[in-house]
Amino acid sequence: MYNGVIIVNKEKDFTSHDVVAKLRGILKQKKIGHTGTLDPQAEGVLPVCLGNATKLCDILTDKKKEYVAELLLGVTTDTQDMTGRILREVSVCEGAKEEKDGRADEECDCKKIVSAEQVKECIASFWGRSMQIPPMYSALKVNGRKLYELAREGKEVERAPRPIEIYELEILSIKLPVVKIRVLCSKGTYIRTLCADIGEKLGCGGCMKSLLRTRVEDFLLEDAHTLPEIEKIRDEGKLSEVVIPVDQVFSGLTRIHIKKEHAFVLENGNICGLSLIEEAVAPEDGERFLMYHSDGRFFGIYEFVEREAVLKPYKMFIPV
Repeated sequence: MYNGVIIVNKEKDFTSHDVVAKLRGILKQKKIGHTGTLDPQAEGVLPVCLGNATKLCDILTDKKKEYVAELLLGVTTDTQDMTGRILREVSVCEGAKEEKDGRADEECDCKKIVSAEQVKECIASFWGRSMQIPPMYSALKVNGRKLYELAREGKEVERAPRPIEIYELEILSIKLPVVKIRVLCSKGTYIRTLCADIGEKLGCGGCMKSLLRTRVEDFLLEDAHTLPEIEKIRDEGKLSEVVIPVDQVFSGLTRIHIKKEHAFVLENGNICGLSLIEEAVAPEDGERFLMYHSDGRFFGIYEFVEREAVLKPYKMFIPV
């Protein structure tokens, strides 16, 4: 059985659950879990946890994510992307161009004229922290029902706004009515909704035309593999080369080792006093460490509790 994280480059028309199901067949193991849903029409980075690394799923869901998205101005849909029913559609352009050769281009007859400067100013206003209303077509649950299930029944329910944060928001290109953007954001941010909100603020409406997730924390698109590629790697007997061990996922944490004579404490997943550790450490309250056996095997993540002056198990990955 494989234990660790594999970075999948999810292709269009696959749900996150589809990816897990396919991987179970490719890897011949059941214990697999994804780290947060990615829309079927979206592509890109989807970290998938294997074996005992499935304990990481909730931790990795909280990480920052980066996307490259195309915003289509002038089109409003019920799903906030191109898969939905069009609710409103207007033509969008920049209007008359600058004078050339002594004459100006003819004024266009579009219903909505939006300048590139207006687009830039509007998008810049979405930087930072804000409250975002989740879309009806999402996997969030209300009273035990997923929102998209209710939406498909023609029902719309009130959704409470949720706090999000946009850390970086860069315009890559403007070729109206399409605006290409790069977004680095917190967990729970819906890029579809961001696109729709930008379009609404500009007064012309908008929806997401395409979405590529390029990063989840330190998991990068260039290190990701499509399902057919993973299948080929399996056939070549090289899967271990693309499965990231759990401790490497948390390479930023300090490594500590239990003393050989106290190894049984770690083997049983018990609390450790600082005197049982080989290294001399002066941890802060809540600080986490990668805990290793004296023989070098990784056993888990431990957290320091200052009031008790002990290290307590936070996540255990006892080798089998």
